[in-house]
Amino acid sequence: MLHLPNYKTTWDAKSTTPVHAMLSVDGSASEERIRATGAYTARQVMAALDLKSTDRVLELGCGVGRIGRELAPHIAHWEGSDISANMLKIARERLSGFANAGLTELTRSNFKPLPDASFDKAYSIAVFIHMDKEDFYLYLEDWARVVKPGGLLFFDTWNTSHPSGWRRFAVELNPFRDVVPTERKDVARNQFSNPEEVRSFLDHAGFDVVEMFSDSPWVQAIAMRRGGGDIEAERRRVRAAKDRIAYSPLWTELFDNLIASQLEGTMSLTAALETMQDDSRGEEVSLFRSAFIEVWRHNEESWGPIPEHLIKP
Repeated sequence: MLHLPNYKTTWDAKSTTPVHAMLSVDGSASEERIRATGAYTARQVMAALDLKSTDRVLELGCGVGRIGRELAPHIAHWEGSDISANMLKIARERLSGFANAGLTELTRSNFKPLPDASFDKAYSIAVFIHMDKEDFYLYLEDWARVVKPGGLLFFDTWNTSHPSGWRRFAVELNPFRDVVPTERKDVARNQFSNPEEVRSFLDHAGFDVVEMFSDSPWVQAIAMRRGGGDIEAERRRVRAAKDRIAYSPLWTELFDNLIASQLEGTMSLTAALETMQDDSRGEEVSLFRSAFIEVWRHNEESWGPIPEHLIKP
């Protein structure tokens, strides 16, 4: 496998076309699915950060604007930042109808092109899972520069402290069991953390933890930039909004099924899809069902075609 030397070349290589870019950020080349998952995540972000129509908001790792396209209509300004020029080119096209949306190409593990204290709030979704720990921390440190005192931050990362998160980590271990130790690992590989590490990073970077949700394969952290704001009031607000932010037990159950299907192939995947024929349990079932179908479609060469009865018209 070809391992490219840095984040920029890696993510540019993964986004040479809109189809490749969408596959990289969402596992699907469907605009319909990317809008659906973007809307789902945007609602989590809005609840976590208590977004207002007057807020200026910064996203790290915006990709094709999956989330930003859904948030821009609700805030004063959305700024998407990404290391990949190719991703930003596609995001620019997808957000062309929004006058309040901007894009910043990053060149280092910081937001250097952006002014101090220029954002009310910031977030990043499924980005630190592809980042070395040093870069994870450096971005947090520079967020403390560009976010106003008292401003809120929301992000997530894989969580090895949860059994499902550990199972996901175990999947990642397998390719490295027989690799020569001196061989460079893929810079975009999945990487993992835990609540204690995230809390330590935030503290040293200049943020106070408002709340951390970790009863799922993800650590979801909400933090406040030191120097302003009522953190106790924010803690009460976030705890009241937990059901709109944290992943549910059903989400974790479906995620476990997805891991099993990727390991075991069509038998497990068929059983999982059959249990999701009825999506009356809610949006999560519908979203995961489409994710399962995409996994199968990308493995049809070895697994065979998807049975017709598993695909809804």
